Amino acid sequence: MTRSLADALDDVRALLLSPQLTRAVAAGRRRNAAPSVVRAELRPVALRSGTHLQIVTNDGTRPVTRNLPPGAPAEAAVDQLLAEPFGNWHVETSTSTLQLRVTKKGTAQVHRSTADRADTGPGDHDRAKRYLLDPDDPLFAAIGANAAKRRQVDAFLRALAATLPDPLPAGPLHVVDLGCGNAYLTFAAYRYLVARGAQPVVAGVDVREDQRRRNTALADQLGCAGQVRFVAGTIQQAPVEPAPDLVLALHACDTATDEALARAVDWQARWVLAAPCCHHDIAAQLRRQPAPQPYGPLVSAGILRERFADVLTDTLRATLLRAYGYRVDVVEFIDSRHTPRNLLLRARRGGVADRREQHRAYRALVDQWAVTPRLQTLLPALPDAAGTAVPDAAGTAVVSRP
Repeated sequence: MTRSLADALDDVRALLLSPQLTRAVAAGRRRNAAPSVVRAELRPVALRSGTHLQIVTNDGTRPVTRNLPPGAPAEAAVDQLLAEPFGNWHVETSTSTLQLRVTKKGTAQVHRSTADRADTGPGDHDRAKRYLLDPDDPLFAAIGANAAKRRQVDAFLRALAATLPDPLPAGPLHVVDLGCGNAYLTFAAYRYLVARGAQPVVAGVDVREDQRRRNTALADQLGCAGQVRFVAGTIQQAPVEPAPDLVLALHACDTATDEALARAVDWQARWVLAAPCCHHDIAAQLRRQPAPQPYGPLVSAGILRERFADVLTDTLRATLLRAYGYRVDVVEFIDSRHTPRNLLLRARRGGVADRREQHRAYRALVDQWAVTPRLQTLLPALPDAAGTAVPDAAGTAVVSRP
């Protein structure tokens, strides 16, 4: 639902100051504006002096934690955060969840859902837990997903809910899940989109033929074989017709995420949600060569080099997607206690003001670190600052489609 931003933020404020608040996260940036911190997380904490509002902000270098008593101190801090030009708010209470995304026109896309099941398992602080698809849904029994996978799928669906417009476009919505594996996300996305009133036509792609047969049989069992189909093949070459509107990729390993993103760009998909898994490619390149000065200490220890490689890889992916005309948010889609691979690249086609500036930023990064990301080798070349096509890995100068 589209609303005025001021009215929507008033609703967010009420939830943030409500005793029913369980967790809230603000992240991303609005068009032509950037908040003073890259991320803010709010949650209630029980202290000896009573319940306080804990606010953790991160400016990109280190987190800062404040515990504020209820009343004027908490209200002032919340008002300060709401004045920041964050692009996204995710607010959970004991009774509902609110997802707010600021559009390029400065309005608010808001999606709300209500609690339908209590979960008082370890780590949930005995608070009511909301699921977009109930974990006791027969769907999960049929596909065999464990509790951890159900949580990841539900968190991914929440990110999807915050990405798609409300109402959804009329007519068929073509979806592909690349590297679908056991198809937990494939079936869950289909069920969720049907519940939203969409007409999804879903394809799951996995390299294994036995997975295709298993998943096809499940589609028959669940009564959705006419709308959910499976293809055995590589992410790069599996036949998918027509080109999808929405591309999903949950934990495609290493450069398989790059292949999924490249295929999405080639299809000119309207929306892309990719949660990367391991990041070996750039890490291996960093090991083979000295770091540019003065960054040697940054990658001198193996664990630091691996973590930096993760950050560099996904930074390059996001920047390159922006150069190809996608608005990209890099967000946490699930708490790290459930999986350390909790980063999500959420992209929407269109609305990039200066694609060439994004390309210059990308070139500066890869030139300084002397790396060649896999995604770069899979995409057609973009024009450089002078308007000349930059050769791809094969030496062919190709200018991308507008």
